[in-house]
Amino acid sequence: MFKDLSTESCKQLLAGNYIGRIGYITKNNSDIIPITYYYDADQHSIISYSGEGFKIDAMRKNESVSFQVDEIESVNQWKSVLLYGTFEELSGSDAKRLLHEFSEGVKKNILKKENASPKFIGDFSSKLSAIGSPVVYRINISGMTGKQRI
Repeated sequence: MFKDLSTESCKQLLAGNYIGRIGYITKNNSDIIPITYYYDADQHSIISYSGEGFKIDAMRKNESVSFQVDEIESVNQWKSVLLYGTFEELSGSDAKRLLHEFSEGVKKNILKKENASPKFIGDFSSKLSAIGSPVVYRINISGMTGKQRI
């Protein structure tokens, strides 16, 4: 049986996870890739970061994005949230503050889900040391839907 998730259940699924897939437009194609993220409940947005490159360039050119998070127990038992929003590049003190919130939020979720205790962002993301200065960004959520199969 399929069932719609309530808005509150969608938010809980977003808040309880840290890996999702972001969809964005590149020229005449759409791309989808996994990212590590943090759900900022206060701003109802997704926080992440990346190095300069293809994905960031594409989102700068077309800020419309989609984002999906799943919890899959089996083919007959799963939950999924799909949201739509806009890319917003952050800078300065906002970027630093949100990168810190991202790091702390992801570490808490890793502890809950995997009973592991990363101490630094480099313990769960090798990107930071490899990219130099990160591009911190937010997905401002404009719409959200969720489904589950039970």
